[in-house]
Amino acid sequence: MPLLAEPDLIVNTDGSVYHICMKPEDLADTVIVVGDPQRVHEISEHFTGIDHRASNREFISATGYYHGKRITALSTGIGTDNIDIVMHELDALANFDLKTRIQNPVLRSLNVIRIGTSGSIQADVPVNSFSLSTYAVGLDNLLHFYKGTPGIIAKEMTEAFAAHALWPKDLSKPYFVKGSEKLVNLFRPFTVPGITVTASGFYGPQGRFLRLPLTDPDMIKKLQSFNFQGHRIVNFEMETSALYGLGALMGHEMVTICTLIANRATGDYNPDHKKVVNSLIALVLEHITL
Repeated sequence: MPLLAEPDLIVNTDGSVYHICMKPEDLADTVIVVGDPQRVHEISEHFTGIDHRASNREFISATGYYHGKRITALSTGIGTDNIDIVMHELDALANFDLKTRIQNPVLRSLNVIRIGTSGSIQADVPVNSFSLSTYAVGLDNLLHFYKGTPGIIAKEMTEAFAAHALWPKDLSKPYFVKGSEKLVNLFRPFTVPGITVTASGFYGPQGRFLRLPLTDPDMIKKLQSFNFQGHRIVNFEMETSALYGLGALMGHEMVTICTLIANRATGDYNPDHKKVVNSLIALVLEHITL
């Protein structure tokens, strides 16, 4: 493998990767990623024997032990652009010698679990449920920058969705990516499985209308009514398509579980959702240490 140039793989003077400020020895094989930096503290409160902490911008990390299993908790901030940073730097920690900038001969596969908050779009999937992303549909454009993307998308599902939604030609082409079967099956017992929509913004891209008119005012109705071989769309969020797509391209196992704090179909919202999110954290930690 060729030597990576310094601007392509930036390493800090202390030997850590540029944004997330972690060194290879700081990274566990199991990584819990969260959008909210505060949530790293809420996860690490469960840890014993913490051997790493770092903080840079929205990227906060802690590595410790839960029931004897080493786990890294890492915040990503919001959006697929941040996921692009986090996934590449996690993969660099796992699969490159940061001193020589050469890929390791044996690749390491990580188990990456996203714990998030999200909004349901189905009336029968209520607030305070836990959604499990069996697939993600990306309404962002990130994966189209990577050559291997056609090989990891669910082509028939993607084409069926574009036809069903009468997808506008001026928007980026949607793509469906499957989550890790191994991790999805691990968390099925306490979750609602379904497709997760990953949007490139919180307002217009998720069908919210404040003052600016929407390109497609019927988008949510189209999402609610889509069904492909028994798979339906359950929720909206802003990270999972990038996690699933980059994870598939890099050879990592990926899954997203979200607390549904709002329901776009019924208008319900839980303004005090912290307790429910913390209960999800506890459930995830228990299941990954079974």
